[in-house]
Amino acid sequence: MKQKIIIAGSSNTDMVVKVPHIPAPGETILGSGFMTISGGKGANQAVAAARAGAEVLFIACVADDAFGTQSVEHYKKDGIDTSCIKVTSGTHSGIALINVADDGENSISVAPGANSLLLPEDIQACGKVLADAKIVLTQLEIPMTTVLAVAKAAHSNNIPFILNPAPGTEIPEELLEMTTLITPNETEAAIITGRDKFTEQDIPVMAGELINKGVQTVILTLGSKGVFLKSATFEGFIPGYQVKAVDTTAAGDVFNGALAAALAEEMPIKEAIDFAQRAAAISVTRMGAQPSAPYGKEIKEYKF
Repeated sequence: MKQKIIIAGSSNTDMVVKVPHIPAPGETILGSGFMTISGGKGANQAVAAARAGAEVLFIACVADDAFGTQSVEHYKKDGIDTSCIKVTSGTHSGIALINVADDGENSISVAPGANSLLLPEDIQACGKVLADAKIVLTQLEIPMTTVLAVAKAAHSNNIPFILNPAPGTEIPEELLEMTTLITPNETEAAIITGRDKFTEQDIPVMAGELINKGVQTVILTLGSKGVFLKSATFEGFIPGYQVKAVDTTAAGDVFNGALAAALAEEMPIKEAIDFAQRAAAISVTRMGAQPSAPYGKEIKEYKF
């Protein structure tokens, strides 16, 4: 039986231009292609979790415009429960402008729009469905007060709460104390622990500082180099998978969604990380955010 994951977060439409390199300030370059793709960290993670085999309910806010309507329809096609998606007027749905370079790197600008109107009372309105979740996951493209409301709802129901602290920002101590598992990259971990710069030697130290702030488990993501895990039973680096990257957009989101799906099925933490790393590695070999998310059978059987 599928385990229910509740993901609260952003819903965007990504406007993607394929470019030879990321343009410098003031530089105009000609791209080789354009796509409009459903995105947003919350939505990407919801799609990734659903495709990985989980039952997913997505809490989000979109506008009553064409982008919002289209996004919700896409979520439904992936079998995601959209009953807690709020539709509002007087603003636009979230938009991201993305340049993807030939080497797979990207630069992203986001206009949050309706994402900023996902409020704590919207989380409270979904209280009954939250109480039935196996795992709750959120990110930081919605207001921090709303993220706190999600964490409190999970905490009060003794449901594991995963925080993907992206985009990077300072995190309230109260939120960290309610976080079961946190998944920052190196830059996000440095921001949370108050560092202007860091080296590889700082990675275990940053993970330890996050534990000291109240987080139970830290998975510090390192891109193609893998992750650093600090938990009650293990501390160390876990290697990732080497692939030729086409587009790194949403690789972290695919990792988080697949990780939540694996943990909901009660995989041991190191097995769940391997499953998530496989999913993320597959995703960077494809263009786009949500279109790149692989399905469960593929994640298990893909030959690296």
